[in-house]
Amino acid sequence: MNDEIFENLKMELRRGSLILAVLAALRTERYGYTLRKQLAEKGMDIDEGTLYPLLRRLETQGLLESQWREEEKRNKRFYRLSPGGKEVFEALVGEWRKINSSLDAIF
Repeated sequence: MNDEIFENLKMELRRGSLILAVLAALRTERYGYTLRKQLAEKGMDIDEGTLYPLLRRLETQGLLESQWREEEKRNKRFYRLSPGGKEVFEALVGEWRKINSSLDAIF
């Protein structure tokens, strides 16, 4: 097996899955560190260099809302799904289920 090809394909597969995982996790408000920790606990490791640009992009797209707050004497940016983000998330979950069902049938 060509390890380089496998790693590239695995990264492509993870890319879309990470977006769905982040949206799912942000149904409950979280700041970056706790979001990253929760995803890792569920087996979806994501490094800071990937997570924070993704959060900014999703917020720019209107899928997330954020708010700066002081907690434990530190300013932290808390993220959550916007109302439009909730709609998109639900639609994406429907698509995910269709794709999963199709893949199960093909496998």
